[in-house]
Amino acid sequence: MAKKKRKNRQAGIPAFLVFLALLGYGLYQNANSNQTTNTSAINSASTAQTEYGGLSKTDYQKLANLNFQSGQKAIYVVNQNHSTLIKNAWKVNKVIYSNLDNLNRTSSSNTAFIERRNVANQSLRVRQFVNPTGWHSNRANGEQIYNRGHLIAYSVSAGIDQSGNFEPNNQSGDQNNPKNLFTQSAFSNQKLQTIYESKVRLALKQNKKVIYQATPIFRGSELMARGINLQAISTDGSLDFNVYIFNVQPGFSFDYATGRAKVNRGMQVNE
Repeated sequence: MAKKKRKNRQAGIPAFLVFLALLGYGLYQNANSNQTTNTSAINSASTAQTEYGGLSKTDYQKLANLNFQSGQKAIYVVNQNHSTLIKNAWKVNKVIYSNLDNLNRTSSSNTAFIERRNVANQSLRVRQFVNPTGWHSNRANGEQIYNRGHLIAYSVSAGIDQSGNFEPNNQSGDQNNPKNLFTQSAFSNQKLQTIYESKVRLALKQNKKVIYQATPIFRGSELMARGINLQAISTDGSLDFNVYIFNVQPGFSFDYATGRAKVNRGMQVNE
């Protein structure tokens, strides 16, 4: 009897191993199926991001890691100053406003598909009252440090409502839209970004169709952007630029985690 028992136990070992093998195979197939699903989702997200072009997440991360040094140029050329936007993606006059992130920051791209009718009447501008993340009041001595910087400039967004669609009855440009504002140094906004906004405005006045994209660049969970990537291309290719503008102010240093500024007369900015 003992021998017979031993025989059955020995015969049962391969069956147990077969069971384990089948179980393992099932788990593998399931994991492989999940991996395929996840890869598909990633590819779909990637396709959505590149439908009209723009920089990759890796490129944005590289920009976020750049440190501004006193005395250097505040404009950094990206991709040899050529846009990565796809000019034939221009189909409908609109602006794609990205949602705020979980810190209420405008940390993703806003992309505008604009034309001549979007050149705004400056007399219709109103006072800005939205306080983006990292915002602080300007100092009492009258020196302007902060601006509420528009991603897509007021001057090239006439008729665009806050959902991004063209509304002919809306004569002004984008104004107090939380999805289109970030805390920007007065220097970066008024001295540097305006250069590129003027290029876009001129192209529109020449009856060109333009894709214009602006992406504030944040490092980690900081509330004030380190800078902004601006790029544009016209459908005829005559307008084409791609730059990163550091969010800096001569004579001041910023704590980008909070947006607070402190006097630093050694901080020099080369325009």
